Amino acid sequence: METTMLAKKVNAAELEQKVKNMYRDVALNPKGEYHFELGRTLAEKLGYEKECLDLIPTAAIDSFAGVGYFCDIANFNEGEKVLDLGSGSGMDTFITALKVGKSGHVTGIDMTDEQLEKATRLADESKFENVRFTKGYLEKLPFADASFDVVISNGVINLCPDKAKVFAEVARVLKPKGRMAIADIVTEHQLPENITCDSTLWASCIGGAGQEDAYKTSIEKAGMEVLYVRNNAAYEFISKSAKGASKQYGVKSVSLFAEKK
Repeated sequence: METTMLAKKVNAAELEQKVKNMYRDVALNPKGEYHFELGRTLAEKLGYEKECLDLIPTAAIDSFAGVGYFCDIANFNEGEKVLDLGSGSGMDTFITALKVGKSGHVTGIDMTDEQLEKATRLADESKFENVRFTKGYLEKLPFADASFDVVISNGVINLCPDKAKVFAEVARVLKPKGRMAIADIVTEHQLPENITCDSTLWASCIGGAGQEDAYKTSIEKAGMEVLYVRNNAAYEFISKSAKGASKQYGVKSVSLFAEKK
């Protein structure tokens, strides 16, 4: 099913509110029970270096709800400008800020007020001067064309009803030959309508997962070339319903690297 069709079938307003509610809770109550893992144990299992984690705010790590690792394929360079889509409490933003150095800069964008407030406070308290966080939506990024060297995202694009718009916006804000390094949830088989129309399952990173080939096609149509994809076997859902969907439809985590043509 094309992402534009998915966008029409799911109740966008209801989905947005449920996503905001869930990730507000992730920001404020990282010890709560969710369909997915959170925190440092998850980050280390996915491949994040302990040395880097030790250098960023602990509270950002506590609310980390990513699905994979991509720093090794992003090939960050000193001085680069990076955009983090769906930055949450800022763990990937802070990690990337270490990679690009003081001459670089990382912008995090998120739609959930509590996540933004937490990330901004942590940046100020920890004196991360090369990061900033702003409110916005991935389908309509508030940035000029060719603003960034790299775009990153971790487990967030699957939450967007219209992934084609997201990838078009990524391509727009990337500089020529700019790079996209992301981790996200995809499926091996197309999900049935009773799942894709369930906003609760969307908010849990299941219902909005795109079929892997269609997902990659949306990236290519946006003007980027997919150069590398790997399965993240270390990532797994923890609730019974999420595990069931993962087994039946091949819901899984991948890390993906693409370059703007």
